[in-house]
Amino acid sequence: MRRTVPVRLGDRSYEVLVGPGVRASLAGVLRRLGAERAVVVSARPEEWVPDTGVETLLLPARDGERHKTLSTVEALCGEFVRFGLTRSDVVVSCGGGTTTDVVGLAAALYHRGVAVVHLPTSLLAQVDASVGGKTGVNLPEGKNLVGAFWQPSAVLCDTDHLSTLPRRELRNGFGEIARCHFIGAGDLRGLSLTEQIAASVTLKAGIVEVDERDAGIRHLLNYGHTLGHALEVATGFALRHGEAVAIGTVFAGRLAGALGRVDRARVDEHLAVVRHYGLPAALPSGVDPAALVRQMRRDKKAITGLAFVLDGPAGAELVSDVPEDVVARVLDEMPRARLDELVGDAAADAAPA
Repeated sequence: MRRTVPVRLGDRSYEVLVGPGVRASLAGVLRRLGAERAVVVSARPEEWVPDTGVETLLLPARDGERHKTLSTVEALCGEFVRFGLTRSDVVVSCGGGTTTDVVGLAAALYHRGVAVVHLPTSLLAQVDASVGGKTGVNLPEGKNLVGAFWQPSAVLCDTDHLSTLPRRELRNGFGEIARCHFIGAGDLRGLSLTEQIAASVTLKAGIVEVDERDAGIRHLLNYGHTLGHALEVATGFALRHGEAVAIGTVFAGRLAGALGRVDRARVDEHLAVVRHYGLPAALPSGVDPAALVRQMRRDKKAITGLAFVLDGPAGAELVSDVPEDVVARVLDEMPRARLDELVGDAAADAAPA
């Protein structure tokens, strides 16, 4: 079963292919782009990289937040120069969300922009990071503080790759699928994984088509992310992105309830959806709530005060100037669990799902 999701952005439009074996479409994509050479940046084994049909330089990459830095981007651009990459050539990413973000930013900056094609190999990257054109790297002060908008020329979400993922890495991707429940995708819990990915991408494509550069409703995609990003930083990225977003989603439901925006049943629905996907729902017991608030003040949406995307009578929307005392109270009322309990048993989670 395959799905094709168009992202309609005028002359920057492209398609997202979802399903088993779609990575074999890469050579055809590069042919349509007219590329004569390609640099493939892969965090996966060489056999995972399909034939490009053109002269290719294969560069190794490493997934993980600690590699999502400007120095990594600089190193990639240096390799592009040594290979002689031109603006008529193409860069291909093959890996998880951090590889997609780093390679996308390198493509956006090199020669002020060369074409990029994404082959996301993690569930998180397939449902979110590879689509929509956001690229970025971290600074010591926070996540994704340096970046650019650079739309890919195609995205190939090969679900065959997902069979090799550890259980925890699959769970990481479900964090983004869970938050889609509250921003317009509807209940995805009864669908196959391919359908869940396609539905998540379809939702994101529709939002990006209306607000490509994050000036309006694209904020909806950050549901659960304000606290999620703060938790990632506060735990030294011991919590993975989807895990932190899941906790942030539960928090968003509680905060919306505390502000009178939703009733108790809707608050409880946030917890039920997150638990359905096997995701954590409690705050790490060793994290200082005051430190989380300080980190959330650095969020890009926090222009004049704390800001969150919250559910409400008309659906999710950006809510600015949320009273800090209410945020602190909701954080204090969140259940706590040890970090090792939240992330699960590392040995068991190392096995493929």
